[in-house]
Amino acid sequence: MSKDKDQHKEEEVLKENLEETIEQAIDEVEADQEKEEISETDQLKQEVEKEKDKFLRLFAEFENYKRRTSKERVELFKTAGQDVMVSMLPVLDDFDRALKEIEKSEDENLFKGVELINNKLRETLKNKGLEPMSVKAGDKFDADLHEAITQIPAPDKKMKGKIVDVVEKGYTLGEKIIRFPKVVTGK
Repeated sequence: MSKDKDQHKEEEVLKENLEETIEQAIDEVEADQEKEEISETDQLKQEVEKEKDKFLRLFAEFENYKRRTSKERVELFKTAGQDVMVSMLPVLDDFDRALKEIEKSEDENLFKGVELINNKLRETLKNKGLEPMSVKAGDKFDADLHEAITQIPAPDKKMKGKIVDVVEKGYTLGEKIIRFPKVVTGK
C-alpha cells in the first residue's frame, strides 16, 4: 500500500503541476490575446493618426495652392495689358514730339486738337494703370530706377552723379516698371 500511496501522491503532485502548467499556459494565452487586442488598437490608432496627418498636410497644401493661384490671378489682371502698354509707349513719345513741333506753328486749333487727343489717350492709359515716372534734371541717379545711356561732364559741381537730361520717359504699370527712363548723367 505504501507503493500505492506514494504513487497516488506522485500522481497528485503531477496532477497539481499539470493543472498549474495549464493555468499558466491559459494566463499566457489570455495575456497574448490582450496584447494582440491592445496592439491592434494601437495599430489602428497609429493608422488613424497617419491618415489624419496626411489629410491635414493635403488640406494645407490645397489652401496654399488656392492662395498662390489667387495671387497670380490678381497679378495677371494687373499686368494683363502690359504688352499692349509697352507697344503704346512709342506712340506717346511721338505725341510729345508732335506737340512740341505743332506748338511752334501758328495754328492754335491744330495744337488744341492734337493736345485733346493726346490727353484722352493718356487718361485712358492712366485708367488702365499706366503712370509716367517722375524724373527730371537735377534728380539723383539711381541705377535701380534709371537707365544711363551716357555720361557727360557736369555743367557744375552740384550736378555730379545726378541726372543732367532725360532722353526718354519711363513708365510704370501698377507697381512694376515697364520702361526705365533713359537719362544722361553728369560726371
